[in-house]
Amino acid sequence: MNYSIGQFSTITNISSPTLRYYEKEQILVTNRDAIGRRFYTEEDITWILFIKKLKDTGMSIKDIREYAILRYQGDSTMQQRLEILEKHKVFVMEEKAKWERNLQNLDDKIEIYKSRLNLH
Repeated sequence: MNYSIGQFSTITNISSPTLRYYEKEQILVTNRDAIGRRFYTEEDITWILFIKKLKDTGMSIKDIREYAILRYQGDSTMQQRLEILEKHKVFVMEEKAKWERNLQNLDDKIEIYKSRLNLH
């Protein structure tokens, strides 16, 4: 099934200007119909949802762009894409550890207040 930019925006919850930006940055390659209107496919939905996950984990647009360009080049770039994902995984694990330390700090402070207020 093919989707207009408006339909695609609704399905993916990504604004039309953002989709156009992704196209400009070569993160999302869009198809065009006979009169030049953008259209998107089911495969594009899967791809854009993966991009959202990369963004949610803190991957930079620069790195997403590099990954996307390699993806559109085909299977010969799998090794390079794997390296990008492995590098990003290290970053995510470091961020996770940082958040866990911060959460522990909050829990410790909450316990101090509860103790002082006799809320146990």
